[in-house]
Amino acid sequence: MTVKEAIRARTGSAYEVRGGDESRDEGEHTSPGTSAATPGTAPPTVAAGRAAQELGLRRSEFELAVHLGLIAVTAGPGGGRPRVHEREIARLREDPGFPDGLAERVRTVGTAEGAALLGIVPARFTRLARAGCVSPVTFYLNRYRAVVWLYLADELASFAVREPELLAGRTPLGMRTMLEAGGDRRARNWRSQRIDRLLKRTADPWARAAVEASALDSAHLAEVVEDPYERAYLARVRPEPVFGRPGSVAARETMGELMLADDPDEILWRRINLTLGLDLAREERPAPHPGDDPGARTTPAPDSTSRVAPPQAPPVTETAPPLSPPAGETPSGLREPGGKRLLARLGWRRRSDG
Repeated sequence: MTVKEAIRARTGSAYEVRGGDESRDEGEHTSPGTSAATPGTAPPTVAAGRAAQELGLRRSEFELAVHLGLIAVTAGPGGGRPRVHEREIARLREDPGFPDGLAERVRTVGTAEGAALLGIVPARFTRLARAGCVSPVTFYLNRYRAVVWLYLADELASFAVREPELLAGRTPLGMRTMLEAGGDRRARNWRSQRIDRLLKRTADPWARAAVEASALDSAHLAEVVEDPYERAYLARVRPEPVFGRPGSVAARETMGELMLADDPDEILWRRINLTLGLDLAREERPAPHPGDDPGARTTPAPDSTSRVAPPQAPPVTETAPPLSPPAGETPSGLREPGGKRLLARLGWRRRSDG
């Protein structure tokens, strides 16, 4: 579907909102032709490869659909490879738009195809992506080990409907200034969306803090989390995407680099979120130390709705206000019992302090 067709579809009739509600109870989606599981027995499941085949998806598309929350999966026996309930497959197959609808929601395009969808030249598409107007959902390495960003075709169509003025005419001044200074927000927006999706997968406060910690390098992490046992615990409980990281060494190394915040205001955001997340985690339970009783650390995580989650930095667009605090001000007036301000706990110093 081209962007023009998508615009006509959206303006002429109600447009189907993308799925992705991971909190949906799978038990509510039993196919009329599928018998419910016998009480006391696990519902039947299939391997990921077979599920992808039955849903008409390539394996990469299936894994992306799981990452986006479009397909619910469950851990295999003994923590093995993820599996899919047969009733989840039946639910997806009963969708009126199946199979094209599901495949379209996970279709990704590169710069050239994305530009063609939007009806613009590739150079303009690249500028829009660098400015943060569209966010990549994944990437791969080409033969030269350069990062090639991929975008959801569905999100590009949404952007065309939402911001048609950016597809033609002069680029806004603020965007031009940022681009001329060498700005590139593709990796930052990819990180932000990835972190948000991982946070949705867990309510455990230590796991949530670990997700925030994954965006900080070892030096920043040590400044925020001074206790080495807490840092080790964060590394141990950090959730990963269901299908893990890319298989090749080069891809894993590249992802490790891309996952780290590299802009001062983004680093500050992640440090703040990690600091506040640690406060919640420590209130729930302390991190285990050598000699601790393992049974004392098994307190279940509370319902995520019972606490206020740390503020999340949204993907940056060309209209986003600066995230850095004004000179002489702190982003929060929160204090520790000892009287330290939040930024003091972050190890933050104003430039005037040297």
